[in-house]
Amino acid sequence: MKKTLLAFLLAGTMIFGFAGCGGGEAKSDASTETPTEEGDKEASEEGGESAEDGDKFKVALIYSGFLGDKSFNDLAHAGAVMAEEQLGIEFTELESGEAADWEANFVAMADAGCDLVIGVSTQFLEIMEKHCPNYPDTKFALIDGVSEAGDNVASTLFAQNEGSFLAGAAAAMFTEKTDIEGVNDKAIIGWVGGMDIPVLHDFYAGYEQGAKYINPDIQILQSFAGTFTDALKGKELATAQIDQGADIIMNVANITGIGAMEAAAEQGAYAIGVDTNQDSLYPGHILTSMQKNVDNCTFQIIESAVNDEFEGGTAIYMDLAHDGVGLSDFSVMKEALGDKFPQDIVDKVEELKEKIVSGEIVVDSYEGYGKPEN
Repeated sequence: MKKTLLAFLLAGTMIFGFAGCGGGEAKSDASTETPTEEGDKEASEEGGESAEDGDKFKVALIYSGFLGDKSFNDLAHAGAVMAEEQLGIEFTELESGEAADWEANFVAMADAGCDLVIGVSTQFLEIMEKHCPNYPDTKFALIDGVSEAGDNVASTLFAQNEGSFLAGAAAAMFTEKTDIEGVNDKAIIGWVGGMDIPVLHDFYAGYEQGAKYINPDIQILQSFAGTFTDALKGKELATAQIDQGADIIMNVANITGIGAMEAAAEQGAYAIGVDTNQDSLYPGHILTSMQKNVDNCTFQIIESAVNDEFEGGTAIYMDLAHDGVGLSDFSVMKEALGDKFPQDIVDKVEELKEKIVSGEIVVDSYEGYGKPEN
């Protein structure tokens, strides 16, 4: 089952075609005759676009990767689907794992006349700085970064450092539970990232600080895959860390991270998921997941634009205090370990969360991150 999941994700890394903002198939009309009212009705009933459909608010989501990642991109997609169902919007999604495609995809959707174009990840920061000023009548949003491209751009920044602090603390405590099968007597934990970019360093800053808050002498193995779309590379890096003594590894790597978690499961070690609740991907081997509520964020951005409440030139900060980040509830691991489950980890995590929210603990941020000033 585990190998099947990995194979499915690898097979799913492809670019899907599109035709204009709003999705669906491209339509052309070779006839120069004026259609009759009856003909219009017939075309509508057979799937043609009605005037009402044409008036729908059109949104484009551009990904620096692929859907099917069980992580960041899938959450953004879920938020768009929620907006489609609740707000009646129409949306298009463009996917690619190649950096060379991201700018072209972004410009294509801006040119297509979308009402709102969303760059789904910090990878679009420079692209938006370059192109958004050229489309003053289009609304843009950046998820997971802060853009200063103009008054038509809204930004959302997540306090992944705060959520990762809790993940690091949980990992440091878990690696001491040598009565649990697969946990060795070495104070070594791991961390596997996708691309070597600033936002991932912000993840790591919190993870390291949280782990060392519990044990100042703990060793943390850090690896970057250089990609978010290579599950086999993630598996290779995690295997190397396990061979060096890490018994629990946090992944911050999208599809690459699926491979890291698979390696932990196959070798009897443990992992920490990211972005979405990944605990059930390998039950009993994923302690918890550091969640970023990208789905709610995406929906809120679209909702503000639809309701004419969009605030360009501003940035929303999704931190622990606003439930923008946090850990999953450990329930899958509790079920797997039964009486051996270390409840003290959950209790300590809750204590640390309260201290962060109150300001008693200030979590380190990577340069350029932290709460933005609007």
